[in-house]
Amino acid sequence: MNRHAAFVLLLAFGIVFQLSHCTEVNVTGKDGKLCLYANLMVNFTISYEITGNKSAIVEFELPNNTTTTGSECDAKSSTLKLNFGEGHSWSVNFTTNGAMYQADSIIFSYNLSDATVFPKSALNDTITVIAKPHITDVGMDTCYSCNSKEMIEGDSVNQTLWNVLIQAFVSNGTKSANITTCAADLPTTPTTTATTTSPAPPPTTTPTPTLPTPATGKYSVKPDENSTVCLLATFGLRIGVMQGKKYQEINLEPNATKSSGSCGVNSSELVLVSNSMTIMFTFANDTKKFRLQALNVTGSTSSGIAFSEGNTNLSLWEAAVGSSYMCNKEQNYTITSFLTLYTFNLQVQPFGVKKGIFSTAEECFLDSDLSFLVPIAVGVALSFLIILVLISYLIGRRKSRTGYQSV
Repeated sequence: MNRHAAFVLLLAFGIVFQLSHCTEVNVTGKDGKLCLYANLMVNFTISYEITGNKSAIVEFELPNNTTTTGSECDAKSSTLKLNFGEGHSWSVNFTTNGAMYQADSIIFSYNLSDATVFPKSALNDTITVIAKPHITDVGMDTCYSCNSKEMIEGDSVNQTLWNVLIQAFVSNGTKSANITTCAADLPTTPTTTATTTSPAPPPTTTPTPTLPTPATGKYSVKPDENSTVCLLATFGLRIGVMQGKKYQEINLEPNATKSSGSCGVNSSELVLVSNSMTIMFTFANDTKKFRLQALNVTGSTSSGIAFSEGNTNLSLWEAAVGSSYMCNKEQNYTITSFLTLYTFNLQVQPFGVKKGIFSTAEECFLDSDLSFLVPIAVGVALSFLIILVLISYLIGRRKSRTGYQSV
């Protein structure tokens, strides 16, 4: 039985949670006052590779002896980060529009080298997954409450949240007594609504304004404060999202973006969190070349509609290990049928960074000196094709005339 089949089979028979406590944390701001409160229960079910080309499944809970290093409170965005065990962390990013707040993403990182949690693991990497929770439209100065279980499923990781009580953006240092209850906890009552037969007016559409070229941001990853930079990235970034029949583009704003991630032997990750979206780049290394293997984007459009798109089977930005990949020209990539990625002034190096600077770059074809030969080659090929067609026509006509004269 392969890893995914075993994972699905375990879920099919149900998972028994034997938790006896909640994890309660208080995050204080720079003024020493409470700015974010959380009391919740989280269970993780993870499928991972073990020695002998086999797989195993482990289940564990979020412990109550977590630390909040990395948690931050700001006027428009806040982050709850819970660190536990040997290199594991679970964080939630919140944003607000002034009247409401929501959780934009959950970022869960687990360290496969922790033998107490992942015995006989074939890998020693730290894996990061991004998920989208259903915590939306929470009134400011209220606590979000949800006793019902919410399961967030992934390819190799399932997370289950319940008994959740969270307040982001605490004002005056005091947790609010007001509650915003999740939809799953609300009683359901049958309702009847009157129907009208008057025709609805045809929808009106307005053209999406053209966005300016996104600003170029510089991003880096350090395993910890005492380590050197292990991943470098510089680019301007724009994403295009299709939702139903509506297409919208969003620029990544470097000044409002925080970077984090991890570096491993075979895999490195860059996570960018802005006010509107969270983007995770996963790079793979086969000892000779690296490439962008996976891209996951979660966020919300300007109209407040949430989206989550990703592709784990990419092969982009390929270059030799020990060098960097560069493409200054604008590039666009179809990541999924609903997500398009646009890059500008791109340079990345996810492995082998030395002294905190980029190594020699391998240029993309658009930047190379050979790119101008493409239209010339196409023109020459078309010219030969025209000549060939003309010669064939003349030969065919000559044969037909010869045959006519011989009759």
